[in-house]
Amino acid sequence: VGTNTGMENTFGSTCHGAGRALSRNASRKRLKHTEVLQHLKDKNISIRVTNPKLVTEEAPESYKDVSNVVDPCHDAGISRKVVKLRPIAVVK
Repeated sequence: VGTNTGMENTFGSTCHGAGRALSRNASRKRLKHTEVLQHLKDKNISIRVTNPKLVTEEAPESYKDVSNVVDPCHDAGISRKVVKLRPIAVVK
């Protein structure tokens, strides 16, 4: 949620996600789609993809740790944490 401090200091802008740790291409090269599919299944995350190999692009390892991105924004007062969501599905 935005704050008055955020409006004053960042024109109301704050992070809206973790951001990528690996590019899509790097994810496809480094990760095995079968392992990613099993990892998501083990966490009860549903996935629908046109090509199973594309799942590596959305693997949890492809993204930064969201806490490392959101916490500094919260601590700086430019936004306020409200809830942490858990993924339940991936559609690619």
